[in-house]
Amino acid sequence: MEQIFSQRLKNARIMQGLSMDELCEVMGNIVSKQAISKYENGKMLPNSTVLIQLANVLHTSIDYFFKPFQVKLEGIEFRKKAKLLSKEKAKIEEQVLDMVERYLEIESILNIDSTFSTELDYIVVRDAKDIRPLVDRLREVWKIGEDPINNIIELLEENKIKVIEIDADNSFDGLSGFIGGKCPFIILNKNFLPERKRFTAAHELGHLLLNIDPVLSSKKKEYLCNRFANEILISESVFINLIGNSRKDISLKELIDIQCQFGVSIDALMYKAKELNIITESRLKTYYIKKNRISDFKEIVEKSRFPEECSSRFERLVYRALASEIVSFSKASVLVKKPVHQLKESLNLV
Repeated sequence: MEQIFSQRLKNARIMQGLSMDELCEVMGNIVSKQAISKYENGKMLPNSTVLIQLANVLHTSIDYFFKPFQVKLEGIEFRKKAKLLSKEKAKIEEQVLDMVERYLEIESILNIDSTFSTELDYIVVRDAKDIRPLVDRLREVWKIGEDPINNIIELLEENKIKVIEIDADNSFDGLSGFIGGKCPFIILNKNFLPERKRFTAAHELGHLLLNIDPVLSSKKKEYLCNRFANEILISESVFINLIGNSRKDISLKELIDIQCQFGVSIDALMYKAKELNIITESRLKTYYIKKNRISDFKEIVEKSRFPEECSSRFERLVYRALASEIVSFSKASVLVKKPVHQLKESLNLV
């Protein structure tokens, strides 16, 4: 019990981004840093008064502190900017572990099989030319054709990939990995604009599905996943049909119409045009120069025009269990981390 409590307390503290000193402070200094250290090293358990206060300030339930660990995250790779602090990274890791644990728990309660399989993992990806056939194959397996993907988060979750959004610093892009080697998940920054969130989701899907040659550099792997993301969001054939095979100039109106339809940023569309040799690299450079020099043009180019989409499957499953009386309101409250009265107000049985 002491070992479980010590690790759970540490995880909960890091999840809130608090140091031991800061935890003591938000608790009103009713315990010392030395006591917190003893708790986290498994040398002592708090009394009931301190335990209740810890649960309150760390926004968790008392049961959480004594729940055995059943989830191990594997293959996690952060997609982040260099300025993401190690403290923020640790906070994100604990948030991911906590959310994945709760996600798997509700699936277990509802007897939902979360095993994922793909037919793409036997093909080794070494170059950009390997991407399109794999995307075509995925479109066939998932039966999505070349039409615009209206909601990529929903598409991923329909195909047994858990998508979790977290409130994180803008220097965090996303990450992906597996639970037990067979249950994939993708973590997104909920603060991103829809186009960036969609591209990140597709990029992380590339990391999950593509069997990229391990000898390739990290930079090349990121490039290949970007190519995968761009191709899954709008196929080469559709893009060429809309833009043409060769262009000296492209109007902003054309790109905005494609952005509204496919949920791809104008930057990504211009890059795709360069990669497909529709425009030259020199022409792409002049676009970026204009964008960086003219603020009004940059504002128009970077404007989001696609509807917001978010991950909702986890909460939907909890409400399903609640409506079916498989879980109590108190259990549902622990799973979704919402007050019981709020759940009762929003359940609204029909």
